[in-house]
Amino acid sequence: MASFTLERMPMSLFRPNAALLSLALASSAFAQGSPMPEPRNVVSFQSSASTEVAQDQMRITLSTTLEGSAAQEVQGRLRKAVEAALDQAKPQAAAEKMEVTTGSFRINPRYGKDSKITGWQGYAEVMLEGTDFARITATAAASKSLNMGGISFGLSPKTQREAEARAQGEAIKSFQNRAQQLASAFGFSSYNIREVNINGNEYGGMQPAPRAKMMVMSAPMMEADSGVPAEPGKTRVEVSVNGSIQMK
Repeated sequence: MASFTLERMPMSLFRPNAALLSLALASSAFAQGSPMPEPRNVVSFQSSASTEVAQDQMRITLSTTLEGSAAQEVQGRLRKAVEAALDQAKPQAAAEKMEVTTGSFRINPRYGKDSKITGWQGYAEVMLEGTDFARITATAAASKSLNMGGISFGLSPKTQREAEARAQGEAIKSFQNRAQQLASAFGFSSYNIREVNINGNEYGGMQPAPRAKMMVMSAPMMEADSGVPAEPGKTRVEVSVNGSIQMK
């Protein structure tokens, strides 16, 4: 039979280090009894600037809706329609000027009054987007397998960055001017910036073209070289600068 021996450990191993304990208590007392002084002569405010930019990005959505009694049959017809549209549009594609991408592709059942499936409905999209409006509208008008679903306008990445840079510069200058005005109004000669945050907002984005300025019709009803009549609007880009200063 195995036997075990239990040895009693010296009590000194369990005694806390008095020096370390005293240091910890002293540090805790200092942290609780010596709070940092509150900042004085601090004011927070916000300034903003905005600029309106002509929309230079167009997106045309080509789509079709098909129905059938079998899901696979509807899916096959949708795939052929999308492939035909891509074959027609891709040769016209060019970087930034017009990019061709597929969009939504879905098939849903249709139900009768007895909640049984009576057929299937499919929907598919191809999107043309870029800065060359003439190229995009002519390509959309030439599509035979998909119909015009809608037009929207916005800003290209380059135009967006340039607009934000202009608005940001104006917003920063406005913040600096107001900071000096506030310091002077309170009887101080200068200030230090304590904190500052810069935020940008785009009002407009990719927006659908107004109905009065857009004529939508199915592709077979348009001549291949007729294009699509559409007129872009403007997008407002705003940048705000908010923060706090300490007057001195």
